[in-house]
Amino acid sequence: MNHFRASFPVVNRELLNWFPGHMGKGMKQMQQKLKQVDCVIEVHDARIPLSGRNSEFRHTISGIKPHILVLNKKDLIEKRTRPSIVSRLQEREDVQHVVFTNCKQQTCDGIRKVMPLAQDLILSSNRFNRADQKEYCIMIIGVPNVGKSSLINVLRNRHLNRKGASQVGAIAGITRSVLNKIKICEDPLVFLLDTPGILKPNIADTETGLRLALVSCLQDHLVGEELIADYLLYLLNKSENFRYLEFMGMTKPSDSIAEVLIAGAQHINKTTRIRNYDGTMVIRPDIQLAARYMIKGFRTGAFGKILIDADKLG
Repeated sequence: MNHFRASFPVVNRELLNWFPGHMGKGMKQMQQKLKQVDCVIEVHDARIPLSGRNSEFRHTISGIKPHILVLNKKDLIEKRTRPSIVSRLQEREDVQHVVFTNCKQQTCDGIRKVMPLAQDLILSSNRFNRADQKEYCIMIIGVPNVGKSSLINVLRNRHLNRKGASQVGAIAGITRSVLNKIKICEDPLVFLLDTPGILKPNIADTETGLRLALVSCLQDHLVGEELIADYLLYLLNKSENFRYLEFMGMTKPSDSIAEVLIAGAQHINKTTRIRNYDGTMVIRPDIQLAARYMIKGFRTGAFGKILIDADKLG
């Protein structure tokens, strides 16, 4: 019988706090531009619909404007989990409008719903100082690397048939400032404001931080690939998902990340040369490359469709 960890050990919280100067500046810029905004679209990763959303947005940005929560990367979770996610968000987070998208797919039904929903919300809201403005302005917000720029690009391509206007990257924090208006629709005239991914200055607990790291909202090297891989192993074992065995070249489950990574390094034939104190060189399995390999496996769906926040839906 396998005995796995019942909880993940507490780690140094300093590892999980990543709040560069541009984030604080970006939040202030976003607040300053709110008078020009008719609707706020918050983008988050569908695998962590409840973890890591920046609560500062609710108090300073989205709480005072019509708000849509776009849960992107829906292709990485099971479709059957969506109703319970929406129910939980509506009941406990007071999020009334939730749209699931896959911004890599132009034909995504969720993408089709975003603009009509935004227009309906704007038309039914009191625009106050913008009542005489014919064009609509929508601000895109969210934590780093959840697909904000991808959403802008796919909407622009869909409505204007133009190539992307916002830079996209796999590294968290690529958008560093509130950009100028990006036109995405002619009739009605709609502009989007892209914004930098902004985390809370202090992440509430280590599990939230590790979940953000696992889906790339924190930069891997700042948290540590081995730590992220260890948390992934803990989650997989906890849910009895043993697809990592074949992927890492193992025959039986293990709760030891060292054992898993050594096996993985041998499986993909990756070694590193280490110098001993006496100057001699020793060849050992490359643990860091194996950790990256395992993390990439999760992010590309090698272990199946995984809702990381499944434990929070009850």
